[in-house]
Amino acid sequence: MLDVTYSPPKPKVIAGARQDWELVIGMEIHAQVASNAKLFSGASTQFGAEPNSNVAFVDAAMPGMLPVINEFCVELAVRTGLGLKAAINLRSAFDRKNYFYPDLPQGYQISQLYHPIVGEGEVLVELAPGVARLVRIERIHLEQDAGKSIHDMDPTQSFVDFNRTGVALMEIVSRPDIRSAEEATAYVTKLRQILRYLGTCDGNMQNGNLRADVNVSVCPPGQYEKFQATQDFSHLGTRCEIKNMNSMRFMTQAIDYEARRQIAILEDGGTITQETRLYDPDKGETRSMRSKEEAHDYRYFPDPDLLPLEIEQAWVDDIRASMPELPDAKKARFMSGFGLTDYDANVLTADLESAGFFEAVAQGRDGKQAANWVINELFGRLNKEGLTIADTPLSAAQLGGVLDLIAAGTISGKMAKDLFDILWTEGGDPAEVAAARGMQQVTDTGAIEAALDALIAANPDQVAKAQQNAKLAGWFTGQVLKATGGKANPAVVNAMVAAKLGL
Repeated sequence: MLDVTYSPPKPKVIAGARQDWELVIGMEIHAQVASNAKLFSGASTQFGAEPNSNVAFVDAAMPGMLPVINEFCVELAVRTGLGLKAAINLRSAFDRKNYFYPDLPQGYQISQLYHPIVGEGEVLVELAPGVARLVRIERIHLEQDAGKSIHDMDPTQSFVDFNRTGVALMEIVSRPDIRSAEEATAYVTKLRQILRYLGTCDGNMQNGNLRADVNVSVCPPGQYEKFQATQDFSHLGTRCEIKNMNSMRFMTQAIDYEARRQIAILEDGGTITQETRLYDPDKGETRSMRSKEEAHDYRYFPDPDLLPLEIEQAWVDDIRASMPELPDAKKARFMSGFGLTDYDANVLTADLESAGFFEAVAQGRDGKQAANWVINELFGRLNKEGLTIADTPLSAAQLGGVLDLIAAGTISGKMAKDLFDILWTEGGDPAEVAAARGMQQVTDTGAIEAALDALIAANPDQVAKAQQNAKLAGWFTGQVLKATGGKANPAVVNAMVAAKLGL
């Protein structure tokens, strides 16, 4: 467990307002389940396929077609709930959420309102080293995704792609525990990290596989505490939902704009209308999409084509037994086992691939040195060339081999960086490349001593200065390194200089 201090929510002061206001945010995250088949059909979920090519008869709502639950999607939802320390409901049920959109062939969405598969959980969001915020999860339910309406391909017509129709989503609903735009993005980042560690959602926001609906409201100071005591949402002010946010940067901008918009209305004596809004990144503002429906407006009722979903505790226990090490536990282990700082551990556990690469490099070696090389040299080079850790031409074994040569004194730190560049572009075994290129350090004390004796004999004034001020002895070390083409072992040279000069 991480050594963090829970930080209670603090009021967010909005710049430019005539009085103080508290910002309150709740989020609904739609995470696409990492399944190759849809929730109620065997159609593919492949992204980027030809429009309307991944559509089964069930997805297209053809007459007489009945949904059949995808057990794997249920398993990943349970796995997600366990990863968020949530209650798993052994009995859940599907409902029909009735509304009409052109990209919803059935005229309703199969979802879970009254009996979700996952109950209350939590996400620990670290805001600063040692300081965290606990965001409560209200529920996670399974539901179908809708299709996609396309309006920019023809000036007079709209098109519909049903490929996403029926894709399994986990809707992860938080309590209104988030108090700023920065906390909102930190929460989404942490949740995305957990989902990717669990393997239940790839978290690809660009493809729409992870999207957030952000509920924003503002209220005078003190009202949030009243809500906490009474659970009466009227204390929090009227909320507006910003729909389908799939960019952290735009999410921050949208929340800030929406908060200021609501404050301006309230300070002018107006009232906030509950509605769904969209964010326009080109104009930097939110705009009204539709009035916000309540649950009764959707005319929910139990889906007559699907029996209640009943799972066994033994099955849940089997899933729990197969759970991977999650980010917080991995970070704590890296800090205690490898002696890493909070910052280094955060960087290295940001994604599972980076954590695995580092651990392979650090195993049996100096953990801090391994972290420095992975973060500074490897990640720096990857960023420079626009690559990901999955694309690295340098393996963990190769980088570990470089560190072994440094530890053995075979190469210096400067030589190691040159060797890193060669391995990056040409590949090869580090020890063999270093030997073939003549990159080994000179550790022959006889050769080093001869070079040093010649320097001492030729520079008596410099000897006298060094004997008066030990810091000046570095001049001799530099000259010996220069004379040996940078191949002399600096540690050996320093020790010999000190001995020769009586320091």
